[in-house]
Amino acid sequence: MIHARRTGVTAVAALAALAVSPVPALAQQPPAPRVSATASYDGGLPAGWRLTGDGDTRTLVWRSAAPVPIGDSRVEFHAAGRLLGTPRPAADGHTFRLTLDRDTPLTGLQVRSGGRRLDAPDDNSGSGRRNSLSSARPAAPAPAPANPVDPGKPGAYRTVSGSYALDPVKLPGFPQPVEMQAVVVAPKGATGKRPLALFLHGRHGTCYKPGTDDVTGDWPCPAGMKAIPSHKGYLQDQKLLASQGYVTVSVSANGINGQDWNAEDGGAQARSSLVRQHLARWAGWAANPAGAPAVVREAPKADLSRVLLVGHSRGGEGVNRAALDSLYPPPAAQDGYRGPVRWKIRGTVLVGPTIFGHNPVADVPSVSVLPGCDGDVSDLEGEVFVDGTRGVSRGTALHSAVYMVGANHNFFNSEWTPGLSAAPSFDDFWDDGQGDRDPVCSPGTRTRLTAAQQHRAGATYIAAAARLFVAGDDRVRPLLDGTGRRAPSADPARVLTHAVGARRTGGFLQAAGVKVTGGRVCWADPKPAKACLNAETDGRSPHFGWWALDRDTGVNAVALKWSAPGRPTKITSKAPLSLAGSRSLALRVFVPPNTTGTKLDVTVTDTAGRRAKLGRVTADGLPGSERTASYWARELRVPLTAATRAGLDLKRVKSLELTPRSGSGRAWFMDAWGWAPGTPAVKAAALPRVDIGRLTVKEGDSGTRTYRVPVTVSGHGKGTVRFYVVSPETGAAREKVVAVRPGARPIDVPVVVKGDTRFGHGKQQDLLVKAVRGAVVGSAQGGVTAEEDDPAPKVTLTPVADKVTEGKPLIWRISLSEAADVEIWQPVRVLAPAEGAELSTKDVDPRWFTDTSGESPDPERPLSGAGLWVWLTVPAGATGVDVSVPTVRDQVAEPAESLRLALTDEEGEPLPDYPPLTGTVTDVP
Repeated sequence: MIHARRTGVTAVAALAALAVSPVPALAQQPPAPRVSATASYDGGLPAGWRLTGDGDTRTLVWRSAAPVPIGDSRVEFHAAGRLLGTPRPAADGHTFRLTLDRDTPLTGLQVRSGGRRLDAPDDNSGSGRRNSLSSARPAAPAPAPANPVDPGKPGAYRTVSGSYALDPVKLPGFPQPVEMQAVVVAPKGATGKRPLALFLHGRHGTCYKPGTDDVTGDWPCPAGMKAIPSHKGYLQDQKLLASQGYVTVSVSANGINGQDWNAEDGGAQARSSLVRQHLARWAGWAANPAGAPAVVREAPKADLSRVLLVGHSRGGEGVNRAALDSLYPPPAAQDGYRGPVRWKIRGTVLVGPTIFGHNPVADVPSVSVLPGCDGDVSDLEGEVFVDGTRGVSRGTALHSAVYMVGANHNFFNSEWTPGLSAAPSFDDFWDDGQGDRDPVCSPGTRTRLTAAQQHRAGATYIAAAARLFVAGDDRVRPLLDGTGRRAPSADPARVLTHAVGARRTGGFLQAAGVKVTGGRVCWADPKPAKACLNAETDGRSPHFGWWALDRDTGVNAVALKWSAPGRPTKITSKAPLSLAGSRSLALRVFVPPNTTGTKLDVTVTDTAGRRAKLGRVTADGLPGSERTASYWARELRVPLTAATRAGLDLKRVKSLELTPRSGSGRAWFMDAWGWAPGTPAVKAAALPRVDIGRLTVKEGDSGTRTYRVPVTVSGHGKGTVRFYVVSPETGAAREKVVAVRPGARPIDVPVVVKGDTRFGHGKQQDLLVKAVRGAVVGSAQGGVTAEEDDPAPKVTLTPVADKVTEGKPLIWRISLSEAADVEIWQPVRVLAPAEGAELSTKDVDPRWFTDTSGESPDPERPLSGAGLWVWLTVPAGATGVDVSVPTVRDQVAEPAESLRLALTDEEGEPLPDYPPLTGTVTDVP
């Protein structure tokens, strides 16, 4: 079963290549790859990769030379330009395995995580070029004016701290129980009921061995190891909020981190269940304080009608799902909490979040913190929590993106920060493998924050969200909504914001609803002519793409490019838009990183043809390099005063023009809205909820069966969603916008499975979904998987020419007990002979040795000492292939020399039931 994402150390496996090549008269096989980051041959695998038959299916294996630390992005295997799936990590931290249950081309293999390569340190931009953005001198944005209210200042209360540990809980799909542990920080002496802030950490190592660098992802922790206290990493944030009158609780999720690698949603539903389990306990303790843990009894009574959820990384996605599940109950079979909802979530703060499911909650206010130097979730996919809410529901909830220049992923959690953590920890921003310092993010640059600076800034903006969403203090809104104010407590961090929702109206929204002249509509698309940012662009944008899809017409913008000033780009809405009641027009526009002074005139026209130039905006790029996701939109505002003076009907605005006034340049327009100050009350709409299931079936021995992808629609009302039917052969997705309502089957995706008795690959049909209008999405990915149920053929190795004279090849045959519908791969290893002299690197053809091992035959050494080990292929439909070791003739009188060939397992160990075979070479008589 293929699931579809974690980040780690850039590494290439330096595995020894192997030493047998097939006889050309039979199916010509490529030589094994050389040991390098990029070497491969047609039909072969790059260094570090193996393909093996494991049980009744193929398994693709990648091994990293350096350990890949446990992180929040998912490690992905890609081939032929598309996603293959998410591999299973081994306990050693080096090895990743993905079961392939369909015919899959394996050209262009890559390991990716968070949008970057793990197996090719010299090309993480995807462009193959070196550092073109780094030649510019990145500079931090100028400090914004200070906001009159600074939420980062401690409040008047002293604090009390403690922890609780309850019985663990069982969650669907997780074999081991998950802990119910938390640390509480609360205001001391506060009267009355106090709002509750709950923190959920992200995916990190679960266990460590004190006094060593040993970290694992096991659960439960093995003997001699301790659980990593990731949930204690937000004490600084908790103490700030507690001083301001909030009861805070940070919960542990190691039990999910240790088991979520196989969850199709990356563990989001499990994290939601865990969060709601804790909220249910707090609701019970509020009603019955006598049954509460001691630290809860010491704290003021929590007000469960005023809850803020704060999640870091996968914890961000988890608390988003908890907010969703609290409003729109999930299917009972997938949920680990089935009790009543006795709380109200007023808002969420998502710090460096993942979003594998593309299901932001449109009617719950949110702040997404995007760390500019994130080396884990480096594509900054948390932007989807903002962009993905546009037009989905009522639009009254504020959704803010907070781009923090110079912040990495880990240092928001002190337990993930070197010098502060109990367990080993690290700076997640990655080196490029070439020793080059990054001009934006390497420690010591003028744009990179220290750990202390970063954590202080993070605490300040968490407190800002609490003050706006929970306390209702509109005076802090300018820190979050794109107004461009700063909180002095976060200095020297440079923090930029934009937002959608709240009192924004109208909206030149998705490009599907507009006509564009003078520019072009661009998409999340791999084709350069259609893409907003193509593969030749250094750096990335958080605005385009979904981890599961290369192309998505639901993600688009308008691209502007000019070589002289004065040529307008006109964006005409297919239906009139109302900007009535707005004070300004707020645009979200981005320009290339490290550029300054891009000027655009902004003009609007109404349906009667009346036209008004509103003013001129100036767009600057973010500090960026090819290792950052810094093509990010700044919010730019122009007053609507000129439109009013010109007599425009602001209830019927038809078009928007952007006219460049700079000499040449590029810009991308995301959207524009009528903006007015204020934060309206938010009421969640009653919406239908869509969940896709996964049906796993057996192939069978005969006949044809038809299965259908299970899709459930619950809730209330009618909405529209976009389904993506993914081709099992190419990975390309066919899109379809569909109306959904509870009780109806919104889309019928049949999967035809033909049974047989010959080993092959299973069939898988994947289905994805995201909301378009008036709907929410829970489980966003599923499908039908037909598992191969026929055993793999037996493999044998027999001699063809195992006693030869110098200059002739030693030949063996790999045979199958029966033909298969797919290639069968079998590893073979060269061993030292049991007795007598051994063939050396000088006894075989030197070019063959270099091509197969990637090394020189000098200095001379025994073949078994050269680590010769190869994965040989029997083509689909064939029952065998001959392999040979070409020898050379020399003028030295020598005794008979030998080698042994052994069939091995995927770790290179000889199979116990298959004795090695000996080949002997003698001098020519």
